[in-house]
Amino acid sequence: MKFRCERDVLDRAFSIARRAVSGRGGSLPVLSGLHLQLVGDRLTVTGSDLDLTIRVKATVGGDGDGSVVLSAQLGSDIVRAMDSGQIEFSVGDDGASLVSGRSDFSLRVMSADEYPRFDEPGGDSVTLDALVVSAALDQVVKAASVDDARPILTGVLMAAEEDGLRFVATDSYRLAVSDLPGTSILGRDQTVLVPSRALDAVARVLGDASDLTIILGERDASFVIDDVQIVTRLIEGEFPNYRGLIPVDHPNSLVVDRQALLEAVRRVGILARDSTPVRLAMSSEGLELVAITQDVGQARETLDADYTGSDLTVAFNPEYLVDGLEASPGDEVRLETIDSLKPAILRSTGDDQFLYLLMPVRVS
Repeated sequence: MKFRCERDVLDRAFSIARRAVSGRGGSLPVLSGLHLQLVGDRLTVTGSDLDLTIRVKATVGGDGDGSVVLSAQLGSDIVRAMDSGQIEFSVGDDGASLVSGRSDFSLRVMSADEYPRFDEPGGDSVTLDALVVSAALDQVVKAASVDDARPILTGVLMAAEEDGLRFVATDSYRLAVSDLPGTSILGRDQTVLVPSRALDAVARVLGDASDLTIILGERDASFVIDDVQIVTRLIEGEFPNYRGLIPVDHPNSLVVDRQALLEAVRRVGILARDSTPVRLAMSSEGLELVAITQDVGQARETLDADYTGSDLTVAFNPEYLVDGLEASPGDEVRLETIDSLKPAILRSTGDDQFLYLLMPVRVS
């Protein structure tokens, strides 16, 4: 097996495929590596942990077909460290050789015969606007849980709505809902639960792509973006009844400049240490943000805002509030509240396609 290509081509393929590698290998040490297969001038780099598989195809100068598995971490680190220019990659009896300029690396390899074989997902395919899906994923994926003890909450719900497709994610402390009107990939009332880790990988690849092709099978889903294919097992189980979590009526409403509030939360949040929340004191006079950490100090900042309702102080995890503000489109946001303990809703003014629910933090 032998080929040559630009450093950046191999670096991109390794970096993307490596996101599916667990690093531990588990019962299959070969899964700690990247599988390289060369046919003619077509190189396919695959990374997998059995639940998530990423394949990246690249055009190279081939000079001998073959396949091999090499360490995902070492291979990626070596390629990234090399100077820009041509890399010559070859596999011999002593392992793999990577040569570029005056740099010459030799790596032990694993047998490609030990690497699992993956079937292509079946099912109908649909092609969506990559830019629209990318924006939706940026809004919801962060809200999914990272706690594997609650696997249902580590997924993002894709649900068919009357007017299109809906993405929903929650970690029980916040909830993000993003709608894509006019987008249809599921049957009536159909839902699938996709691991957020897989959709995060999809979002990172979308970039400047124009199209995203999705294939939904009974137990897996495939996402194809140009020369990258991301295949993931779907999560089995019942997603929480998120609709019941969203209050129908909010007597209090605060409208404020999104960027100004975002920057203020970041500044005041510097003093919000050790799980200290940021308090938002809302009144007809505007908005005051406060963070108090015992034995450290306190921070206060006021903002101009339009508020209707009873004077209210409500506290939030600053990191979660920042995530919601970053995800919200538009120049202004509306924060709708009931009291200091019930869920609050963050929306963009004039945009009903994104909703961010945030649980307050109880403070004395």
